[in-house]
Amino acid sequence: MKITVIGTGYVGLVSGTCLADVGNDVLCLDVDANKIRILNEGGIPIYEPGLEAMVRRNKEAGRLRFTTSVEEAVAHGTIQFIAVGTPPDEDGSADLQYVVAAARSIGRHMKDYKVIVDKSTVPVGTADRVKAAIADELKARGVNTDYSVVSNPEFLKEGAAVEDFMKPDRIVVGVEDARARELMHQLYAPFQRNHERLIVMDVRSAELTKYAANAMLATRISFMNELANLAEKLGADIELVRQGIGSDPRIGYHFLYPGCGYGGSCFPKDVQALVRTAREAGQGLKILQSVEDANEEQKYVLAKKIVARLGEDLSGKTIALWGLAFKPNTDDMREAPSRVLIGELFERGARIRAYDPVAAHEAQRIYGDEPRLAYARNPMDALEGADVLAIVTEWKEFRAPDFEAIKAKLKTPVIFDGRNLYEPAIPRAAGLEYFAIGRK
Repeated sequence: MKITVIGTGYVGLVSGTCLADVGNDVLCLDVDANKIRILNEGGIPIYEPGLEAMVRRNKEAGRLRFTTSVEEAVAHGTIQFIAVGTPPDEDGSADLQYVVAAARSIGRHMKDYKVIVDKSTVPVGTADRVKAAIADELKARGVNTDYSVVSNPEFLKEGAAVEDFMKPDRIVVGVEDARARELMHQLYAPFQRNHERLIVMDVRSAELTKYAANAMLATRISFMNELANLAEKLGADIELVRQGIGSDPRIGYHFLYPGCGYGGSCFPKDVQALVRTAREAGQGLKILQSVEDANEEQKYVLAKKIVARLGEDLSGKTIALWGLAFKPNTDDMREAPSRVLIGELFERGARIRAYDPVAAHEAQRIYGDEPRLAYARNPMDALEGADVLAIVTEWKEFRAPDFEAIKAKLKTPVIFDGRNLYEPAIPRAAGLEYFAIGRK
């Protein structure tokens, strides 16, 4: 099948590459000439495990190409994926200017039947706006070309996006006509040979499904974070509580890990956008507003623990920081808890030695030549001259450290663990003070 993907961010690049990998002819469009240059030179503009090799393989096979030409991209694919950014607007709603602009570009250049697929995370009613934008452009041209608009939300986890696309647990498709439904079924047939994973519904239900899924997962995280904070005050252990409730099959263990808050490009933005959508519809979402409030507060929990132990004035102190990305296996620092912690530490006069396997370049882009922030080559290098250690991201290489070596390096043998990586007895047996989230 001939497929065009508009946008080469996480969603667009992963989707386009995976669709090419099963034999489709894919052309990816981006207005950012630098991104296209990087892709045409064999690199990728994002970090995602396994993606760079897959891009290179499909480029060499001639199944995957990249362009900045809108006219070429629209002419290429019968199926046109819109996978552009939908950043939060000032009021928390999703900014749809790039989605609508992509739709207008399609309407301006299309000459035959197209299936326009909303792959970006968009609020309910976006398909109507996309349809209207294309209709306006066709009317301005004086043509009456047939087209369909489909909602096909992505459920990709950063750090596992390739596997999620190639082996989906479900494929949600919102369609309005049989022709588009059949084309989408053909498109996704290679990804569901074992059993049917395609869930077909109306467009508005598909749009809401994406927000509902992320909102539910965010709710579980904030719920556990609030329970963890309560457990500390009551002298309970949240890990034992997690095991106790997770064993109930109606609840399960997924997304029941407390920590220092969630971040990234999805959960914060999608919860805010859904709350805004509900408000516009005259329906309050009290639980989700509390989820958002609880998460923002949770991002300050590590700073509070550090201040409680070391004092409000951190002048002259150096904090070793393990992890900058909002989660492991990505370099994404959007809404990352590390950014809140860094800001709180700077405000109190501290210096930071940070280590992250892949996100240091992103931190340098955010903080520039900030003299109070140094970057280490490895986890132990981050401890050089540091007073204490704070852990913000649960990278695998942090899971089994040499606690004796950590104690020897730190001026004050204290670990503040924002991801509950260790059984408290183990670092304590090595002579370290250990502060986690909700652990006894």
